[in-house]
Amino acid sequence: MKCLRALVVVLILVVPVMAQKSLVLPPDRIVDLTYAFDANSVYWPTAEQFKLETDFEGMTDKGYFYSAYRYSAAEHGGTHLDSPVHFAKGRYTVDQLPLERLMGPAIVIDVTEKCATNADYLVSVADFESWEKRNGKIPPGTIVLLRTGFGKFYPDRKKYLGTEERGAEAVAKLHFPGLDPAAARWLTTNRSIKAIGLDTASIDYGQSTLFESHRALFEKNVPAFENVANLDQLPAKGFSVIALPMKIKGGSGGPLRIIAVL
Repeated sequence: MKCLRALVVVLILVVPVMAQKSLVLPPDRIVDLTYAFDANSVYWPTAEQFKLETDFEGMTDKGYFYSAYRYSAAEHGGTHLDSPVHFAKGRYTVDQLPLERLMGPAIVIDVTEKCATNADYLVSVADFESWEKRNGKIPPGTIVLLRTGFGKFYPDRKKYLGTEERGAEAVAKLHFPGLDPAAARWLTTNRSIKAIGLDTASIDYGQSTLFESHRALFEKNVPAFENVANLDQLPAKGFSVIALPMKIKGGSGGPLRIIAVL
């Protein structure tokens, strides 16, 4: 009986410890790729801006401090995710996106020099092939980030978008780089990426009217991250990304907290 009791005690003490998994912290450095949301956050010219209003802030009648706020905004603004349903009927909504698609090894395609002299630059198949010549073929399951250099202008709407005007008339005045539709089709046909992101307001360039890169990617359920911050702090490869959006049921997009782990 004593032996049995001793065995029970051992099981009670040891099994829970063995079942626990230790928290593995990043070995080096975490880079925040998200812009803070405030009144200056960049939204599409026709979209509702971010608003933060105070419900209560201050000392209560019971003598302790308390604060609570309410916010409102369009889905697509600031650092955010475009879910495939945004341009492809029947494809993933935000809440349907598998988490595996939103985290994993990542690379940076740097086209800052080309974009510095051409605000309407389209990231081309040649740019991807050039990256692969230096770094090897893009592995399956990669998250691709495009660095245009336009992040340095955020949130100056005139420099970042090409216009600070608001409303439908302003859309034709947008000028910023994006992904060439031919490159979007090349990625979905010849490579197997999880997601794609960039440091401009749209995966299609500012002058796009057909949004063909959105359509090519989203048809294949590849989501996009837009207005991504701090891409200048990342290497060409050798890091991972975690990108978790607000889980809006049925949503076509939403605010995104995205980080890189180096």
